Amino acid sequence: MPMKTKSFTAIVYREEDMYIAECPEIGTVDQGATIEEALANLKEATRLYLEECPPPDEITPRFVTNIEVSYA
Repeated sequence: MPMKTKSFTAIVYREEDMYIAECPEIGTVDQGATIEEALANLKEATRLYLEECPPPDEITPRFVTNIEVSYA
């Protein structure tokens, strides 16, 4: 079977002493000691997941941005 390539969103944040990487379109999450390691682990986890559970043909990409909120 030919390899398919798709782009997905990756959200990375620090939690204690690890970086957490998430792919919201697929629902995969992984971690690493560095951002690069977390992203590499997320790519591998997402690849393995997609081999078992192929996504629908159309996946709506997520838009990630910042918001500013004032609170008391």
